[in-house]
Amino acid sequence: MYPMSPQSSGYDRVATMFSPDGRLYQVEYASKIVAQGTMGAALKYNKGILFAADKKIPSKLMMPESVEKLFKIDHHVAALSAGLVGDARRLIQVAREKAQENIMYYDQPVPVEFLVKEISNIKQAFTQYGGMRPFGISFVFGGVDKSGFRLFETEPSGALAEYHAIAIGKNKNKAMSFFEKKFKPNLSFEQGIQLLLQALELGLDEKEKMDYSRLEFAFIDDKKEFTTLSSDELKAYIKQ
Repeated sequence: MYPMSPQSSGYDRVATMFSPDGRLYQVEYASKIVAQGTMGAALKYNKGILFAADKKIPSKLMMPESVEKLFKIDHHVAALSAGLVGDARRLIQVAREKAQENIMYYDQPVPVEFLVKEISNIKQAFTQYGGMRPFGISFVFGGVDKSGFRLFETEPSGALAEYHAIAIGKNKNKAMSFFEKKFKPNLSFEQGIQLLLQALELGLDEKEKMDYSRLEFAFIDDKKEFTTLSSDELKAYIKQ
């Protein structure tokens, strides 16, 4: 439970109520949940989009592949999440339905930007009406369509922005500072993976060591095909 300041007292009980200083505290609390999630990151490389996820495995008895953080929406678009997994699954289901509806109605894959705006509109609606709470989830949507390689972040407030490289979750600011220094256009596939591996390490707590068995990598290339890297392929890049 987050302590209430005298300014927030009473104004954080309803998601739709602005405080006198112009803040929606329930939306801010949702963002705090996102900041507690393990890091996910993605970037554009010379032939598409690369995704990387560090999945939280609280028990040695848990199967890592059962933990969901990287989701395939359609063959040409995927999403990373940070925050409440239950909220993520609900919105991912909506995104998949929108993708299939676009194929049924227009006989073509859904444009990435259109899909992101649809999900962002749903998030925004849950900050606007009484009896609802904001979704405690941020997404990175990435894909390849007729407009090129597209990479977006959506926040619990419904805000969205497009990036060349983006991180969400714990220690996001450290990873973003790293990307601002190291990211360059037209990275090769191998350079992109190495950059993402370094970014994920910045999401760890102090003295915490990276457990590579819980990492998940995938990409969508200019052939518009979502592909996950096998554990053996990932180990080969880690050794480099």
